[in-house]
Amino acid sequence: MKISPNANPPVCKILDYGKYRYEQAKKEQESKKKQKTINLKEVRLSPNIEDHDLNVKAKQAIKFLSAGDKVKVSVRFRGREMGHTDIGKVVLNNFAKLTEEVGTIEKPAKLEGRNMVMFLEQKRDK
Repeated sequence: MKISPNANPPVCKILDYGKYRYEQAKKEQESKKKQKTINLKEVRLSPNIEDHDLNVKAKQAIKFLSAGDKVKVSVRFRGREMGHTDIGKVVLNNFAKLTEEVGTIEKPAKLEGRNMVMFLEQKRDK
């Protein structure tokens, strides 16, 4: 293995390649331990959801956000509900207001096929 290839003459060292690979794998495992993984949790709503049900879902999302996870909030439109996507936007805005003390909107509400999706993330301390 070359230690300093730019020197004149280049400096090389003979080593056990199996041992070298083992040490590299150990270093990689140590660096993975220190990483924080962020999971994506999903909360599904419907456009004609009642206030109490919305509050229950919001409490669940608050629990996810305070644990450090991101939350995907989706409203599913079925049948004739597709003609009233504005109601889904109102539901998502109300949901965002209920969770605003612990979370912020990462991506605003957007219609994707039959689902309207919004992403929330944990509020950062400044």
